[in-house]
Amino acid sequence: MERRLIEKHIYNRLPEELITLTEQFESREKDIVLLSSLGVLSSCLPSVNGIYDGDFVYPHLYLMVIAPAASGKGVMNYSRLLIEPIHDKIFNESKSQFLICEESNKNKKSESDKCPDIKVKILPANISSAEMHSFLDSSKHGLLIMESEADTLSNMLKNDWSNFSDVLRKAFHHEPVSVSRKTDKVFVDIKEPKLSMVISGTPDQLKPLIKSRENGLFSRFMIYNFDEITDFKDVFAAKTKNNKVVFDEVGKDIFNLYGELVKLENPIEFSFTDQQKEKFLSIIRPIRTDIVNNHSQSFISNLHRHGLILFRIAMILTVLRNKSNIKKESKLFCSNNDFLVASQLMKTLLRHCQFTFNSIETGDLSLQDENILDDLKSIFTRQEAIDVGVKFGIPTRTIDDKLVQWKKRKYIFKQSRGKYKKRM
Repeated sequence: MERRLIEKHIYNRLPEELITLTEQFESREKDIVLLSSLGVLSSCLPSVNGIYDGDFVYPHLYLMVIAPAASGKGVMNYSRLLIEPIHDKIFNESKSQFLICEESNKNKKSESDKCPDIKVKILPANISSAEMHSFLDSSKHGLLIMESEADTLSNMLKNDWSNFSDVLRKAFHHEPVSVSRKTDKVFVDIKEPKLSMVISGTPDQLKPLIKSRENGLFSRFMIYNFDEITDFKDVFAAKTKNNKVVFDEVGKDIFNLYGELVKLENPIEFSFTDQQKEKFLSIIRPIRTDIVNNHSQSFISNLHRHGLILFRIAMILTVLRNKSNIKKESKLFCSNNDFLVASQLMKTLLRHCQFTFNSIETGDLSLQDENILDDLKSIFTRQEAIDVGVKFGIPTRTIDDKLVQWKKRKYIFKQSRGKYKKRM
């Protein structure tokens, strides 16, 4: 299955801020900047929600960019600049209050007051489960985990003391999170956890996150997966100098928007129009039927969550489109343009997700590997394997990697240079 680029016409339909952020980039880098910006912005829109499947949901998204080293995925880090002013204000103000409280307690002879928690907006992935609960509990408007080296998060989920995978799964749907620690006499009960994630890494770095097709965490991510390695670009080009400036400027606008939304007494409700609700169902239902009839039914949960992802992307686009009058709004309806953009993005991301899903090993061969080997004769050449790879949208370098792995696991045997035999 081909892992497509985002269609060019989508970029012309974006809100002004996203056009500004993406216009300096091309190809895969352009897509990564758009998706990572959406992921970061999903944590910057407090007091906005919508009703989806009977529950209130907020804009928060999880994004995973999977690509080899030297592929250009590092441009994701620019999007962090959109939320840094918000993070700095929240962190510095809470730290100041904490230090004042601590100083005050030093002068008290009686029992000291409990000092307020230090708050953040950007949460590092290398924290314990206890810290994760604590920061989520003290955050009213949500947190962002952003990591360009995904093994930081993967390694945390391997440990007993830092395996907060259950929290990540629950937070995606804002399901209550509770924890009781008897030794510390602590009980934390988070009614509506709000969390966004933007992470990137190589396929090997992300294996602990995507090791199972039935992994509930994997199905919650927007996936963007590609194999191409970029050429060495002109690192002295004028536009590379301006990238940070552009993100800093848009970051100032987002900081002001965040401030206005935080002050609202009542949340703004986002909604599709009745016509869009019908269109939404007409998009999702045929895809579901195709998956049931022609693909693995285990993928259906991924499709269902991509429906929610579509809704959240549309919510973000709508808020950006209406930010100049946001204080006057109590309800926001999605425009047909933003519905189209969100729908197209969802379809592209779903293809990337299904490609990744098909490539996940299940203890034996992945579905993708099975399909490739089934298409090959009992004795085949490297070129024939490459030709089959083209059919499935898999580049040559990935086929070469697969040949090495299949040989190592004795699914194929090398007969001569560039010639292989399948295990019978």
